[in-house]
Amino acid sequence: MRVKLAGFNIDSGIMEQLDPHGRRHLTPETLSAAYARISRSPLSIDQLRKKTCLDVEKARKSNQKIIFEMGHHSVAEHAVFNFDIMGVSRLALEEIEKLRLVSYTEKSQRYVTLDGDFITPAELKSPALKKVFRGTIKKQNRFYFKAFAILNKRLQDQNRDLTGSVPGRNLVEGWAKEDARYILSLATSGQVGMTINARNLEHLFRRLRLSPREEVRTLAEKLYALVLPIAPSIILFPAPSVFEQKAFSAIDKCFRPVTHKAEACFSLEPEIIFCTENSDDLILASHLCISQNREFARAMATVKKMNGAQKKLMFMEFFRRIQFFDAPPREFEMADITFQAIVSAANFAQLKRHRMATLLSGPYIPELGNTVPASVTAAGLEKEFRQIVNTTNSAYCQIKEISCTAADYILTNSHCRRVLMKMNLREMYHFVRLRDDAHAQWDIRNLAHHLSEKIKTLMPLTAMMLCGKSGFAEEYKKIFNTLPSD
Repeated sequence: MRVKLAGFNIDSGIMEQLDPHGRRHLTPETLSAAYARISRSPLSIDQLRKKTCLDVEKARKSNQKIIFEMGHHSVAEHAVFNFDIMGVSRLALEEIEKLRLVSYTEKSQRYVTLDGDFITPAELKSPALKKVFRGTIKKQNRFYFKAFAILNKRLQDQNRDLTGSVPGRNLVEGWAKEDARYILSLATSGQVGMTINARNLEHLFRRLRLSPREEVRTLAEKLYALVLPIAPSIILFPAPSVFEQKAFSAIDKCFRPVTHKAEACFSLEPEIIFCTENSDDLILASHLCISQNREFARAMATVKKMNGAQKKLMFMEFFRRIQFFDAPPREFEMADITFQAIVSAANFAQLKRHRMATLLSGPYIPELGNTVPASVTAAGLEKEFRQIVNTTNSAYCQIKEISCTAADYILTNSHCRRVLMKMNLREMYHFVRLRDDAHAQWDIRNLAHHLSEKIKTLMPLTAMMLCGKSGFAEEYKKIFNTLPSD
């Protein structure tokens, strides 16, 4: 066996020192070209890499032939890029961070005290509306700093057991920041570090270029301009297709005659709108099918013959050795749960991180109301909070008459949107373990807790240990009458 480190990402400043003349040799295209040849060449991989590095132009031609002409797009996944994306709005960050197989680390409004920077959308041309926009955001920012100071002092006083240490004081201060930020606008400036391979970068270009927001489209062009000189041979389809541009607008046009004004009544609790039937049986049958090499229909028939007590005993034995860090096996992916929920922008900022799930989101609209942190109410700040929300909604309506895309920027982290989300049960275990935990942020924790309670009624056996990390020992004791052991 031979294993070699073929390469790794390094800082662009170091690359400029190594190759000050335009990075003629420092390109990820050589790796793509070498790996593309593995399937058809008798040479070893390290020999293939050496050959491509000696002739970059030949490697590029090879990439173009394999990717463009032969259609083997997957080799572009071997080329990886890192981007610093700074000075973009929270609204734009939501569009950037939609791709599943990309790594993002975002500046957190929960941990960093913000300085009031915000993006004025390019669509906002009117000087009068710019004045309304900026004036409203300045009011939001002033309240943020006021609320943070009041909440921080109040929470520090209430948590003397924690504030004796620097980590404890920082923790309590973080609670104040995460609640004060609910009044900040979606125009608030942020930044994200992004690691992405060339194939996903193509998808990102197409997605961003489809955006109605000029800020997002401009970002696409900046990213493209940075990548093209370094790796011209591995970006095949950077522009959206006609299908991507027109498909949903065609559906929307057909819907217009039959749709009515959105309903004013809606549930604030998440609602499960689909769940795989007989999930407990399905997961047992899936295991039996694979582990004992049985045809699936026969495996399911075997499970159906078992009574409830027998099935419960099997799952009790299965879960008996589980710890809070253990993930259920792949069989749990056979059961799906789809839910809808009304969530705040602050909640959505965390929900969007679960990218392996299917997450569809509507626009933020004032009609869906606002989420007000309990700490804001307890500190006597709710009246002022709601006054600023009313001012924000008024400004939103003024701006919306001219530009819907510009109006969205002025809404706050407390404003809500409707989401549809689908996870399999294995993903749901991960989600609930992380988000229904004592250390989780309260908004998304409420969502995760409501979901876990509902799912347990639908999948009583496979979901019996569905709970947050902090509640794991208590949940285990309820079922097994003892605490979990290693």
